[in-house]
Amino acid sequence: MQVEAKVLQAHTGHAVPMPVGSVIEIINTEGSQVVDTWALCRPDAGEYLSVEHTRMLLGRLVLRAGDQLYSNRREPVLTLVEDTSPGVHDLLIPACDAARYRQLGFEGYHANCHDNFKAVVREARLEPPLVPNPLNLFMNIPWTSAGELSFEAPRSAPGDLVRLRAEKDLLLVMSACPQDMVPINGRQQQPTDVHYRVLAPAAGTAQR
Repeated sequence: MQVEAKVLQAHTGHAVPMPVGSVIEIINTEGSQVVDTWALCRPDAGEYLSVEHTRMLLGRLVLRAGDQLYSNRREPVLTLVEDTSPGVHDLLIPACDAARYRQLGFEGYHANCHDNFKAVVREARLEPPLVPNPLNLFMNIPWTSAGELSFEAPRSAPGDLVRLRAEKDLLLVMSACPQDMVPINGRQQQPTDVHYRVLAPAAGTAQR
């Protein structure tokens, strides 16, 4: 039976418990929305998905279907089991925060992924030691041979999705990035809703 997809509204964050073996499908509904993604191990949130360790252990900056993603303790926490997008995701850029928007010239408070993460993790009563750098799904940060970065519109199309499988008992945190001052959420610079669904672990999946 098909599991009904849930909505992650633009600008907001949400946390999803994922037992080992379960799969989350994150759908870029309009094709232009970045989803900042974190994974915290349960019950010890001191272990979490680390894009720094993942880059080192993979030996590259580009994810491919079948890749495992690693924790700050060098243990696999997620596997990218499927990716129907062009495969352009970011492993470099930290979550947007209030200081980022001030630097861009915004006055007053602007919703941001850093605060979305902290709010939903607080609701889940976990206490990670910091806000880890996220896996930025669908985010397009090309680099030049000179090492220069730019912030570009996603290359994904409406309905493109990724499927991630939990390799440990996790709390998966997502933020539909509120960034509307550079074109990482499309050339219109208009954040949009995305959808997700969680599939139960396969029968007989071993706990770790």
